[in-house]
Amino acid sequence: MDLDFLQFSNTFLLLLVLLNPFVLSVYLLDLIRGLDLRMFSSLLLRAFLISLAVFLAFAWFGEKIFDRVLQVRFLAFMIFGGIIFLIVGIRLTLGVGSPMQSINLHSHEVAGAIAMPFVVGPGTISAAVLAGSRLGAAGGTVAITLALAVALAALILLKMLYDWVQTRHERYVRKYIEVAGRATALFTGSFGVDMILKGVERWWELMA
Repeated sequence: MDLDFLQFSNTFLLLLVLLNPFVLSVYLLDLIRGLDLRMFSSLLLRAFLISLAVFLAFAWFGEKIFDRVLQVRFLAFMIFGGIIFLIVGIRLTLGVGSPMQSINLHSHEVAGAIAMPFVVGPGTISAAVLAGSRLGAAGGTVAITLALAVALAALILLKMLYDWVQTRHERYVRKYIEVAGRATALFTGSFGVDMILKGVERWWELMA
């Protein structure tokens, strides 16, 4: 039982780290600035429901989706995803443009644009596959749903905090964006390298 709980907690924490609300708040800054709390929360909830459906599909069917449907090896997906994370991390570190294309606030597909690629990405999809293989369909579903719920609540709380601070201490908001951007660069780049290394290690094990 202790081992099962440890597996569950480790998987939940991995998902939550990858869904890092502080990192997402930097990516979604245009929405945080441009929308009121009610609209922001509504769009975020829809985006997370879309993400939940995608994650559950990968958790339930695992690597079969890659092998039989997408006709690509899961390891190739991991390595390519790591390269994307690495490029984004380098761009953030060097301050070269925006890490992601800005979201059009007037678009009818804002929720989908939040879900992909901000929430659903190579790292989170890989973690969803891992959750299903570690915990089974039921346990993986609970871990994924709980991680998404915590990340959603944290983002809404950050939006409330931003609105409160923005009207009183604008310089602190700019400082937060600067610090969070640097932290995002370190995390994103490091995770990208880690994904590449894990993909190469697993490929090497299969070839050995």
